Amino acid sequence: MILVNRDTRVLVQGITGREATFHTQRCIEYGTKVVGGVTPGKGGTTWGDGVPVFDTVEEAKRRTGADASVIFVPAPFASDAIMEAADAGIQTIVCITEHIPDMDEVRWHQHIRGKGVRVIGPNCPGLIAPAARCKIGIMPGSITMPGNVGVASRSGTLTYEAVNQLTLNGMGQSTCVGLGGDPLPGTTFVDVLRLFQDDADTDAIVLIGEIGGASEQEAAEFIRTCVTKPVVAFIAGASAPEGRRMGHAGAIITGKASRASEKQRALSEAGAHVIENLGDLAAQVRRLLPAV
Repeated sequence: MILVNRDTRVLVQGITGREATFHTQRCIEYGTKVVGGVTPGKGGTTWGDGVPVFDTVEEAKRRTGADASVIFVPAPFASDAIMEAADAGIQTIVCITEHIPDMDEVRWHQHIRGKGVRVIGPNCPGLIAPAARCKIGIMPGSITMPGNVGVASRSGTLTYEAVNQLTLNGMGQSTCVGLGGDPLPGTTFVDVLRLFQDDADTDAIVLIGEIGGASEQEAAEFIRTCVTKPVVAFIAGASAPEGRRMGHAGAIITGKASRASEKQRALSEAGAHVIENLGDLAAQVRRLLPAV
């Protein structure tokens, strides 16, 4: 598994909000060690079955030993929440929030540079490691099972579909990572591919991309030069019209390189097994891992 383990201690920023309340409870039920929450002005109270709430991330980390956080903070304040977590020394920051202004994203990118922290997202479903019973974000834990297939995806919904297919066909997951659909993600395909390549628990990789940007081409080059494990890839948005945004802020065809066909070609030429129908995913992974 990558990014998290059985001992990961999670802090929830914005824990008293409606969405955070719902998903934090699901994380706890899955087995995640939620050790505290942060809501300015509500420090000293408790949430749920005794989870302590703090006014600042710095105090929460000092009092709980948290090493990861998940952010359920409204878009106008999410950038500040990311920077606060980075300044407090949180190692893994998962930002669920969508619709963060582009310039705010540039600001937090610049702020965290050199701090040795990793941001997953924004605008992402988070990550989940079934064997560790650790779920940080909004992925449904009920469809996962422990195994040796790593999943990295720009699409939350298609992540769920891929994971569900694998599980129904008896192929468990090492870690599933939702990168998010914004143009400036904190963690890229290349980052996750590098981690999966070095992970002893991962024997095959599923990559789910979409139109927009060139992150899949960057992933293809990394696969060509550095990845020895089999990669099954699917690119969403093959029929999307040029210039129209398709759901995610970063899912927009702005030129030849951002088209699904160009991403499929690059990945195929790099050695990835590209499928055109997501329904074929489990069968392709099965062919590459007959002993799973």
